[in-house]
Amino acid sequence: MASTPAANARPVDEGERLVLLDTLRGFALCGVFMANVYLWFSGRMFLPRAQMQASLENASWLDTAVNQSFGPLIGGRFITLFSFLFGLGFAVQLGRAEGRGTSVVPVYARRLLVMLGIGLAHLFLLFQGDIVSTYALLGFTLLLFHQRADRTLLLWAAALIFLGPALWNLGLRLPQLLGSPGAEEAAKAAQEHSMALRAQVLEAFSHGSWLDTVRVGAAYYLGDLFWNLSSFLPVIVGRFLLGLWAGRRRLFHDAPQHLRFFRRLLGWGLVLGLFASGVGILVGQLFSRKIIVPGSLPWLPYVMGPMRHLGELGMASFYVSAITLLFQRDTWRRWLAVLAPVGRMGLTNYLLTSVLGVLLFYGYGLGLMGKTGSAVQIALTLALFALQIVFSHLWMARFRFGPAEWLTRSLTYGKAQPMRRTSVTQDKEMVNA
Repeated sequence: MASTPAANARPVDEGERLVLLDTLRGFALCGVFMANVYLWFSGRMFLPRAQMQASLENASWLDTAVNQSFGPLIGGRFITLFSFLFGLGFAVQLGRAEGRGTSVVPVYARRLLVMLGIGLAHLFLLFQGDIVSTYALLGFTLLLFHQRADRTLLLWAAALIFLGPALWNLGLRLPQLLGSPGAEEAAKAAQEHSMALRAQVLEAFSHGSWLDTVRVGAAYYLGDLFWNLSSFLPVIVGRFLLGLWAGRRRLFHDAPQHLRFFRRLLGWGLVLGLFASGVGILVGQLFSRKIIVPGSLPWLPYVMGPMRHLGELGMASFYVSAITLLFQRDTWRRWLAVLAPVGRMGLTNYLLTSVLGVLLFYGYGLGLMGKTGSAVQIALTLALFALQIVFSHLWMARFRFGPAEWLTRSLTYGKAQPMRRTSVTQDKEMVNA
């Protein structure tokens, strides 16, 4: 009797994993952790503009160096890579399903629903900057594109990344631009409400109990953060599509056959990334020196938005290409592959970064929010991530999955997956090494 799709569906075997992709995922996690600490756990993103400016002006030379390099090198760059790898992961699942002659839709949809549950719990109970729930919801859009041509994927990706946010913001601001009665007052009231919510969040996160952070954090997410981040939703889908395209072309599975592509991407990514970042820094300086007054150039946000995404995409492309090219050399591969166990249990480590950040910076933890400079924040992040690397190696030496990965797979496939590694699994890995 022919096997059914449900019977054929199974998790990825150890020997089927690609070390390069796990390494890239671990690298992306490190950058996402640094960005979350710098922006969120430090309390920086909740400060009023004037207070933020004062802190930048009074910073030490080392903190100033970190502040100046954060935007061009870290901000938005690693989450771009993380989103890209999510789309690429879908392409891998799709390829495995097609190889079995089954549909990817049922298992993929169940996996997204499980991810959504985990993400919502993470969002409302611990960290409102959660991306798991967002990825789970937007992941369904990939089902609309998985049978489209490669050219269609690239065109949609470009449109969503560079035009999507501008059109979204234009729609939101249309009443104000058309001079609708009360639109100006409504916008001003919304801004004041946002500032009040951020002040409450900063107080709760800095000095409140866990229950305070849950209550105030939820109000902040639903009343302000989600709507401010909504314009980035098309961008995330666009990055997914780039990952889907790369997975289809097997750029990373057959990396030695695509070295010319990665060399060209390395150069163009660096040039475009630095150019767009430089434009952003220049415009920021013009604002800080009051050469440009806010509101004097109403078209400027619609130009700087795509420029920002170009900078993020360019530097992310540079990082991906550099690691892929270095991975072709034995010495560099051994060093970089240290990150692979972190990427293999990426969901566990992502959730763990939130736990560590909360325990270190929130008031019911060590309460370091607002008490350390930028350089110390990044140093602490790297030290904690180093511990995660050690933890991941120790865990993956004994178990097939990370804890969160085991839970996700068990719920997706409707039965508890074998957790401990066996000698058969270890032998298979040695053969595939």
